[in-house]
Amino acid sequence: MFARFTIVQMKEDKFDDAIKLYEDSVAPTAKSQKGFCGIYLFTDRNTGKGYSISLWDSEEDAIANELSGYYKEQVGKFAEHFSAPPVQESYEVSVQA
Repeated sequence: MFARFTIVQMKEDKFDDAIKLYEDSVAPTAKSQKGFCGIYLFTDRNTGKGYSISLWDSEEDAIANELSGYYKEQVGKFAEHFSAPPVQESYEVSVQA
């Protein structure tokens, strides 16, 4: 399994809108992507930070998802919500319980 992290810094006044957009738009459409295993959003209102973690069957599936333009399209929906550019990191899932 493979995980893609997107780390964002959100504008204080856009926090609730961003969570709703993620819940109503990003999460439902992610389910239709090849190799998709799950998606999570973690937020900290005190710091304005958000962590989106998507899980994929393989690194190849995660890369194919990016190359298709889907990832860029989803991140683009949040442009007005961010106070800094998002940071993306990817990891192999080494242990799952």
